[in-house]
Amino acid sequence: MGVISKMFKNSSNSNLSNPERWLIDLLGGPQSKAGVRVNLDSALQVMAVYACVKLLSETIASLPFPVYRRLGRGKEKAFDHPLYPTLHDIANPEMTSFEFRQTLMVNMLLTKGGFAEIVRNGAGKPAELWPIPSNKVAVQRDPETKKLLYFIHAPDGKGYILGPHQIWHLKGMSIDGLNSYEPVALAREAFGLSMATEEFGARFFSQGTNAGGIAEYSGKLSDPAFERYKKSFNEAYSGLTNSNRIIFLEEGLKFHKIDTPPEASQFIETRKFQVIEVARFFNVPPHMIMDLERATFSNIEQQAIGFVVYTLRPWLVKIEQAASKDLLMPDERKLYFAKFVVEGLLRGDFKTRMEGYGLGRQNGWLSANDIRELEDMNPISKELGGDDYLVNGNMRPLRDTSGQGEGVRSN
Repeated sequence: MGVISKMFKNSSNSNLSNPERWLIDLLGGPQSKAGVRVNLDSALQVMAVYACVKLLSETIASLPFPVYRRLGRGKEKAFDHPLYPTLHDIANPEMTSFEFRQTLMVNMLLTKGGFAEIVRNGAGKPAELWPIPSNKVAVQRDPETKKLLYFIHAPDGKGYILGPHQIWHLKGMSIDGLNSYEPVALAREAFGLSMATEEFGARFFSQGTNAGGIAEYSGKLSDPAFERYKKSFNEAYSGLTNSNRIIFLEEGLKFHKIDTPPEASQFIETRKFQVIEVARFFNVPPHMIMDLERATFSNIEQQAIGFVVYTLRPWLVKIEQAASKDLLMPDERKLYFAKFVVEGLLRGDFKTRMEGYGLGRQNGWLSANDIRELEDMNPISKELGGDDYLVNGNMRPLRDTSGQGEGVRSN
């Protein structure tokens, strides 16, 4: 048996005493301390988790992702590069770029990373990208070549091996740079508590007896009376549709009113806190998943900018750099790069940015090209004064003021 065959056999050796993750998920997933099993499907049934994953995956998938060609100063879109339509428009014959990137993001947000098979054309350039569910991939290092090998468990039960040039690997948080933590596993207790409180609320209304009191009998009911009373009581007063109805008693039973609302066990507060806990885990501002309890008109705009800078940007940089590493040939990386266009997400603060640029322009420490570079725009030619710095007052080029009067002194 060859080295590759041995490694593949070891990677698929899953049993009840040493189960792989796919087998654990097949059995319902690991059980949390709240008593519920947490796996990918059950975690997404938590509305806060679904909202965070949907927000992040759709936002990143909707951003333009063009391939650029570097110029002497600035850049231009490289429409003629084979990777441009694959990243920006159509990832493969069955998926648009949006659908492909959203699938990849869902895997990265919930599992050990994102994986896609790279189908290259005759020149070795990526022509198609096909997502692979991360729970079907095992990553190992070849002990002889030291290169990474990707063991794929196909839906038909067969397995095959892909080399590093055939895989676009987007890694998650890791301590060794290879094996990523699984977010669902890290947040199992938080997700499990959310699932438990939701199940508690559902069972409270579906199975609870919400009559608001207790029937007391000082003596002993006969068996026929007890059975008749139990049957009629369950039919008339149990369940959501029969809640808060008047109870009619017989044979001397007494009614004692009690109040046991869910609030008594901090049920509502727990559910609210779990929304914040899930949002904290995904680094999403709560108001962006419709928790507006602490949001105000004065801070939502700044939180939106913070969402782009502190939440989206790390994901975008990760994808951009992985695209350069895995999708571009080594000799292409100096000339081409892929970059997300995020300016549309910052338009809400356009007025503030323009006021800041205006101050810098008027006071001579920003040129038109400095501002255009910050706004991800191509420069204005030198002939048109794109690199000129203006002096406050008459707004003339700084070089035109030298030698007039006392001139412009440099420190």
